[in-house]
Amino acid sequence: MDHSKLFVIGGVTGGIGSALARRLIKDGHRVAGFARDEARLNALSSELALSTACCNISSASVIEEQLTEFVETLGPIDGYIHAIGSILLKPAHLTSEEAWLETLHTNLSSAFYGLRAATKLMMKQGHGTCLFFSTAAAQTGLANHEAIAAAKGGIEAMVRSAAATYSNRGLRINAIAPSLTDTPLAKPIIGSEQALEFSKKMHPLGEIGDADHVASLAQWLLSEEARFVTGQTFVIDGGLSSIVPKPKA
Repeated sequence: MDHSKLFVIGGVTGGIGSALARRLIKDGHRVAGFARDEARLNALSSELALSTACCNISSASVIEEQLTEFVETLGPIDGYIHAIGSILLKPAHLTSEEAWLETLHTNLSSAFYGLRAATKLMMKQGHGTCLFFSTAAAQTGLANHEAIAAAKGGIEAMVRSAAATYSNRGLRINAIAPSLTDTPLAKPIIGSEQALEFSKKMHPLGEIGDADHVASLAQWLLSEEARFVTGQTFVIDGGLSSIVPKPKA
């Protein structure tokens, strides 16, 4: 096990964020996190005894102030995980300008704000790693994913550039691109048995992802075992974006 580190998770109450928090704490690390739902934050904090803060990602200054506050109270941040995002499944011609801008803000802009705030702090330390989340829909063309694929694809490009920028400062920057995952965020999509079965059939392995599957990969990317990995997007999608299985007889 790595020596005890401090990890900060933006969106810690989400399905993947909370699963990762549990794994990191079980490994003996310290975890802090922020999210906008105070009730869910309090419940998670009581369960895991982690440091939390309630805030909305309304501007770059909000995330920067929150990370700075964690550093002042808890010490240097070894890893920042940006598990904040949304899902929008609509074709371009039915996507309003408001929905487009909200998708960009919640996914791409917030990720950039997190990157900017975390790297400012980590450069002073001379070490650290950042982890972001894309989507398998940025890897392959999926119908009705135009807005979210554009926003998440931007995150992947940002990660590659940032990894190059900060590599000589001792920082690692990576991303994970899951396909549809069983989390509270996905419930409107997989809430019915019929919709769930349809989603499973889209995946070559015949299942959709589980939050803990994604958290397991994230846990490794944040560890010292992955210290030679940077600038990468790891796809975890049951083969959705890369293989075409033989039809069942």
